[in-house]
Amino acid sequence: MYIQYVGFDVAASSRIYAFHVIDAPDAARDFTVTVQSEAFRPNGLKLQDGPGICFARLGQELRGQTQESRAEAHLSIGEQDIKDYIEQHHPKEPQVKRKEERVTPPANKPEDWWRRR
Repeated sequence: MYIQYVGFDVAASSRIYAFHVIDAPDAARDFTVTVQSEAFRPNGLKLQDGPGICFARLGQELRGQTQESRAEAHLSIGEQDIKDYIEQHHPKEPQVKRKEERVTPPANKPEDWWRRR
């Protein structure tokens, strides 16, 4: 199976990502995945995440399809999709409190003659 990202269109309140899927011996099919514009916010998706999250969602649907139940041509990204994608691709770093390191000047020892100049 080959999934090709074709591009996206900006609608009034969403971005619509287009994909072309080739799965021999079946005929090639076209899919769209819609992401609401509000999903792209400081604590949400980044604009560059759009194609990736849509590709992942489409791949999930295609892997789950059967001869009796084909993947829908028009999909959408939900809140759970966004949450899962962010946790997987943008994990939060644990807040670690660092101790301040004290820098002590080197001692004036005879072998440190080069530092005295």
